[in-house]
Amino acid sequence: MANFSRRKFLVTAGISAAGSILLKGCVGNPPSQTPTGASPTSPAASPTPAAAGDAPETTQIKLGYIPIVESAPLIIAQEKGFFAKYGMTGVEVSKQANWASARDNVTIGSAGGGIDGGQWQMPMPYLISEGIITNGNKVPMYVLVQLVTQGNGIAISGKNAGKGIGLKIADPDVIKNFAAAEGRKFKAAHTFPNVNQDFWIRFWFAANGIDPDNDIDLLAVPPPETVQGMRNGTMDAFSTGDPWPYRIVADDIGFMSTLTAEMWPFHPEEYLAIRADWVDKNPKATKALLKGVMEAQQWCDDPANRAELVQILSGRNFFNIPAPILEAPFAGKYNMGDGKPAIDDFKKGPLYWKDGIGSVSYPYKSHDLWFLTESVRWGFHGWKPDDLDRLKGLIDTINREDLWREAAQEAGFTADIPTETSRGVETFFDGTQFDPANPKAYLDSLKIKRV
Repeated sequence: MANFSRRKFLVTAGISAAGSILLKGCVGNPPSQTPTGASPTSPAASPTPAAAGDAPETTQIKLGYIPIVESAPLIIAQEKGFFAKYGMTGVEVSKQANWASARDNVTIGSAGGGIDGGQWQMPMPYLISEGIITNGNKVPMYVLVQLVTQGNGIAISGKNAGKGIGLKIADPDVIKNFAAAEGRKFKAAHTFPNVNQDFWIRFWFAANGIDPDNDIDLLAVPPPETVQGMRNGTMDAFSTGDPWPYRIVADDIGFMSTLTAEMWPFHPEEYLAIRADWVDKNPKATKALLKGVMEAQQWCDDPANRAELVQILSGRNFFNIPAPILEAPFAGKYNMGDGKPAIDDFKKGPLYWKDGIGSVSYPYKSHDLWFLTESVRWGFHGWKPDDLDRLKGLIDTINREDLWREAAQEAGFTADIPTETSRGVETFFDGTQFDPANPKAYLDSLKIKRV
């Protein structure tokens, strides 16, 4: 286990557990331990008769989710009957209090009262498989589907309005020399270390010439504490996801410096990953699940369905929030605040099946490699550039894009199956490029890094 003490494990768990206050009080009701039924808003999908020998080995699985927009395909697959359509009639989608709870629950599995898999920030399935965030307990996972792209951003407290803090920061010294004026460093937060939202804010700071480990204080902080700190001026920035960008501006807490859709258009976001032992035992059931998720993603992306999507997600059984909080991001409408032009672009909001480049749902191996390469960049888990070859091998074990392809082929989604496991060279807002064929060159090109 690389550089992960029991004390750090418990601190991380405590941070995320405290974050459950947000989920219970602001963006969702407490976790439900009972399966949800079909939505009353429209008919469920009709079952598809299984060909002889193709019936799922089991109809039951328990999938965890966090009540944020990334979870929509899992909820919709259940509520609209897409899981049942392919024979998975016993799927339970179980709300998790926070990421630490999801991690702990997948470690014990559904047989122990936990979950078999579900929604994850990246690279959590890799960290769980390696025992890095499970106190050395290795639980092999398979990455199966990318659930969503975009839907995140960097919020800034109202105290820092008028300072030119946007996608490109007008004067980075305003942040780097913050202590001279305020008596403390610029303080920024994310909700769980070494995963998506930590990566997004680190990349944004570094691209603007600000070292996130030295020039500022970057912390894992429970969302309620972060938002309260932004209100009272003791917290300056927050890496957050929908629906928080809407609420932070609407409630006059602060403004959005940027959306991740501006930093890296159509970037990888969160994924469905399931315990490897469950998948290995139930390959037909796994593909049935994937087909249900794929149909749900297509349903979610249809603008004609977005009003119903908002109605379902905002309901008491799921997010338990007023529908208008979700209406704006699902329409691609973002009031950025601080005098910035508002964004009104459907393709800047959450997308689930296809985006402006190609497939959202397909789990590109090249995207997994970016997350692992960024982990190397920041020295997470003690990983170094010499570990890249080993990490590539880990991707070949954990990323099961082959199952995605088989499921898509069997379901008839052949027009949307990518021809390569790499999406090719990725270009970020600052002109930096990541070539998955040469991740070392990407690391060498970065000015701010720990390796």
